[in-house]
Amino acid sequence: MLYYLANYLEKIFDFPGAGLFNYISFRAGMSVILSLIISMIFGKKIINFLKRKQVGETVRDLGLEGQKAKEGTPTMGGLIILISILLPVLLFARLDNIYIIIMLVATVWLGLIGFIDDYIKVFRKHKEGLAGKFKVLGQVALGIFVGAMMFWHPDIVIKERVPAEVVVSTNVTEDSAMKETIGNTAYSEATKDISTTIPFIKGNEWNYSDILFFLGEGRYKWAFLIFIPIIIFIVVAVSNCANLTDGIDGLATGTSAVVGGTLAIFAWISGNAIFANYLNIMLIPDVGELTIYIAAFVGACIGFMWYNAYPAQVFMGDTGSLALGGIIAVFAVLVRKELILPLMCGVFLVEGLSVIIQRFWFKIT
Repeated sequence: MLYYLANYLEKIFDFPGAGLFNYISFRAGMSVILSLIISMIFGKKIINFLKRKQVGETVRDLGLEGQKAKEGTPTMGGLIILISILLPVLLFARLDNIYIIIMLVATVWLGLIGFIDDYIKVFRKHKEGLAGKFKVLGQVALGIFVGAMMFWHPDIVIKERVPAEVVVSTNVTEDSAMKETIGNTAYSEATKDISTTIPFIKGNEWNYSDILFFLGEGRYKWAFLIFIPIIIFIVVAVSNCANLTDGIDGLATGTSAVVGGTLAIFAWISGNAIFANYLNIMLIPDVGELTIYIAAFVGACIGFMWYNAYPAQVFMGDTGSLALGGIIAVFAVLVRKELILPLMCGVFLVEGLSVIIQRFWFKIT
């Protein structure tokens, strides 16, 4: 909202300083600062509110040291994270950007699923919460939405790198990754594509439609049959693994903040033609706007960790943990870096595999 106000003030009144809002770096900086303020200052007020409402964690006694001390600690603290993300994004991001719209939908949707689960646990006193099949169904619905938008929405495009002998223009601003030529490299017109990045491999772009190579030239129009299920799997897997990681004070938020910082770098350079060309990274027009979103995400995680670090004053509950993993998954898909998730989210992966192995061993023994 402030982006549009600043543009209006600059255009009509030539208001001094309003032009700063044209820079992604400035708005990202403001976004992370505001999210920190919200999560650290207003977070305490939310925790006190949860205490007054007696929204406390119920702990099953397994005889573990320090376990029962956690009983009664306020849960549903994920509300702090969600508010700290949404408000800065609504204030500083361009709300007509399709990538921002997708991330806002993903945040609200997963936060709502987690909130319903926590509400059933805390207020209805059903320890199991929302049935697992309904959680997965909600995550699948989000995966379908993201996959469909990636495949069919006309604003989600990439620019392919092609050789150029003549320098046409190097006038590329921070917010504009749309120029045709950078140095001796030219970019094609923006095209619909479902390519992604394969880490650690030279010439590392791969198209999901290549799986259907046997269909020949017409394989792209059927590629959604492969692409959307893959997106669904990524969203469900990362969201649930992040949920499982939320067991040790500060672990999920600390890990998510580090991952968010990495994704912020990917988003910024992927939307900037100069850096994308220099680092040989896929150029994705308009994706740089996601830097504002992920900056708020990092600030929210760091601010929440102030209260969630040992000894935790609040737990995020499924309201936060389901959303954290889903946000990371959807964001990585949008910046075409989803194949790097096993490396970036190694803690989540190990936690998920650990639970699977333990459950399997329990059943067979």
